[in-house]
Amino acid sequence: MDLAERIRRRRESSGDTPLIRDYDAISPVSHVPDPTGRGQILERLLDALDPVFDGDLPPEAYVWGPAGAGKSAVVTALFDHLSTQITGSSTVIHTATRADTGGDLAFVAVDARTADSPFGLYRAVLDALVDEQVPTRGVGTDRLRDRLARELAGGRAVVVAVDHVGEPATPDLSTVADHLSPLARLSWLAVGRHEPAAVDASLPAECIEIPAYRRHALADVLTSRASAGLADRAIEHEGIREIADWADGDAHDALAAVFGAADRAAAADRSRIHGEDITAAIDDVPRPSCALGRVVALPENRQRVCRVLVDLADDERASVDAATDAVTARVDLSPGTVKRFLYELAETGIVERVRSDAAGDHGRPPSRVEPRFPTAVFRRLYDRREDR
Repeated sequence: MDLAERIRRRRESSGDTPLIRDYDAISPVSHVPDPTGRGQILERLLDALDPVFDGDLPPEAYVWGPAGAGKSAVVTALFDHLSTQITGSSTVIHTATRADTGGDLAFVAVDARTADSPFGLYRAVLDALVDEQVPTRGVGTDRLRDRLARELAGGRAVVVAVDHVGEPATPDLSTVADHLSPLARLSWLAVGRHEPAAVDASLPAECIEIPAYRRHALADVLTSRASAGLADRAIEHEGIREIADWADGDAHDALAAVFGAADRAAAADRSRIHGEDITAAIDDVPRPSCALGRVVALPENRQRVCRVLVDLADDERASVDAATDAVTARVDLSPGTVKRFLYELAETGIVERVRSDAAGDHGRPPSRVEPRFPTAVFRRLYDRREDR
């Protein structure tokens, strides 16, 4: 923290400062420019990308680690910093290359949660490389691939980071390799959770592990994010340590607990986060938890169903049919569409169908519908977005 920041925080702490100064700073779906405690990992990634500083494409790589290890944060920060430092662009790098590359070198980050098909992969890369608008429909996958190949043949080269590979409803490592490796003048770096031994694909030359945070390192992450997003001394060190111990290395769950505790305290018009806020926020995070990034990446109509679902009473979620009726009464969607969405969300682990003890009309126990994500945090993220 620089001197100007220290002075600003002192001035704010002496006045009527809101408990939450910046929701994004403590949000589990937001990344910071400089990840805390990941210097060694950044060095390993820079080693893997080192050929680009001589104008060459690096070997393809697979970055892996458990949920909440900060994989997305590290890769996003690295690409953003390279882009900014070399060209001042926050999206793509353009730098003079050696004669044998024959043109510009670009870095493009793709989120497989939204680019969840070969068409989506090609479109995301092409959209970052060209100035004109790339169509989202009405054109075939082969045409997009051919257009991308022509762009690269015209003197461009690109390194593509594909994040969140191998999750439910996202391309796996084999799919990424099958569709990107054949393109000349393109190298990719895939980011996923599965350890190399469990990946059903030919592994690239570079495999880089990002391990879970150690508890003291996770506490540092939470302290840094709280310092940026909360009023001075809004949460005590004991509270940070309690959350870090409970989260067991998972930064997503830990940040969700900080966010939820702060939001609860702010709603009660308190200037400090109390122990009861932390307890309630921890209780709101299922273990294991579906990453909120997956939920907010859903199409809008499915997010709307999730938003209604988190406000339903227990009896309204007692079965899929009951949840369908309750959601349909609150959204402009047909019962068939809502039921299909609920089954899709269950198949991908965003909600869970929990078998009830009571037998249904036909002797089979109904399945209660339970969200598998932090509901209070999602509610606030969704409502803030809708209010903007």
